[in-house]
Amino acid sequence: MRQGMQIAGVVVALAGAGAAGYWFGGRGAAPAAATTAAAAPASQEAAGQRKLLYYRNPMGLPDTSPVPKKDSMGMDYIPVYEGEEDDSGGLRISAAKVQKLGVRTEPAALRELGQAVRAAGRVEIDERRIHAVAPKFEGWVERLHVNATGQPVGRGQPLFEVYSPELVSAQREYAVAARGLASLKEAPAESQAAMRQLADASLQRLRNWDISDEQIGALAAGGEPRRTLSFRSPAGGVVLEKKALAGMRFGPGEALYQIADISAVWVMAEVFERDIATIRTGQKVRVTLNAYPDKVFEGRVGYVYPTLKAETRTVPVRVELANPGGLLKPAMYASVDFATGRGARVVAVPVGAVIDSGKRQVVFVQTGEGRFEPREVKLGARGEDYVEVREGVAEGESVVVAANFLIDAESNLRSALGGFGDGGAAKPAGHRADGTLDAVNADGSVTVRHGPVASLKWPAMTMDFVLANPSLVASLKPGTPIVFEFVERKPGEWVITKVDAGHGGH
Repeated sequence: MRQGMQIAGVVVALAGAGAAGYWFGGRGAAPAAATTAAAAPASQEAAGQRKLLYYRNPMGLPDTSPVPKKDSMGMDYIPVYEGEEDDSGGLRISAAKVQKLGVRTEPAALRELGQAVRAAGRVEIDERRIHAVAPKFEGWVERLHVNATGQPVGRGQPLFEVYSPELVSAQREYAVAARGLASLKEAPAESQAAMRQLADASLQRLRNWDISDEQIGALAAGGEPRRTLSFRSPAGGVVLEKKALAGMRFGPGEALYQIADISAVWVMAEVFERDIATIRTGQKVRVTLNAYPDKVFEGRVGYVYPTLKAETRTVPVRVELANPGGLLKPAMYASVDFATGRGARVVAVPVGAVIDSGKRQVVFVQTGEGRFEPREVKLGARGEDYVEVREGVAEGESVVVAANFLIDAESNLRSALGGFGDGGAAKPAGHRADGTLDAVNADGSVTVRHGPVASLKWPAMTMDFVLANPSLVASLKPGTPIVFEFVERKPGEWVITKVDAGHGGH
């Protein structure tokens, strides 16, 4: 019995000695490990390696740590070294590629923007410059001097000669009255007054018939009445319409010619309802035509019509402009630019700096040498070359104005633009992994147990994913091995975009 107690005491003593040795050994090893870990950064700096700045969240969340750390899923935070500060968000392009792409930047600046209003128009003849030639008596066309539509004529140029018995009778009546008045110079005042009234009545009759003063003067000077008289053009222009034919009979008021002065014309512009408030009478206008792409015609707004066309939701606006050389032909199509008033100074960037997907607008901001950041912006008023930026870019920041679409094509930029998603300028970067579908959750998400993801430096783990479409797993049961592709739609939200069953497993 006593011998057994001695043996037990030896065993206990040995066990205690072993435990003490383990404890002292542990205490002795800890300082050595700490010394090694503390010496590592110093040895790295001594060897000329990059300087460790901080640790960032492995899932892309906006969280950093000055010391090593794990996230809620047990993943280690990723170290960020000097020169990699913007690897998680900004875009980096080598100087050689920047030069090759022809990237050019311009700072956002305060500018006065005039709202650009453009409209389609059509050249028309000025209605106030159209003249009709219509004799006020009955007669016959004896001879035509101008015999073709479109023929140019000058003011006072003879158009045609007419014969009319009424005209001949009126000439003779005036001639007799004029000679009688001349022969009654010594007659009593009453006789002279009666003859003067007859002569004046005959003269007024001829003037009412548009007989020229030259022809009337010849009659008053004792000339014989002419069988035919010439009708002259009331204005210079072109013949729009000619109904007169040699030998034809015409009645009082019948229009035989229509002549238009096209030294000045109208352009009838169709301005959209939303822009009509910026149009004012007297406003300056620039007009261009496809027929003369190298010429710009300047005019002014003559009239804003009070009616709106319901079919096109446009208001006609009459633009008046000179037509030197007759270059502007009626019915030509024109592009009309209205010079609207200037507004307040606003932050503006060149129009070409904006990539517009239809749903959102993005610009690239240069944040450093070879570094670019995509920004979603809200735009305001548009000028001819610049557009107002209400949100997203501050005054003085440099934006890419040339080769921004080429930058957008770079794969690393498509990854950075992943957060802009649907219809944006680029698509999110994709990742691929093998795993097992553990569960389809009630909220539409899925739980996947996957292997390491090299593109993200993820270890194997189990996590929840959002489905781009529920049909991706409609035919799969929990426990099915899968190979799947996923993207980061926004920080921390991972979306499965493709699933292949039966090839994965973990």
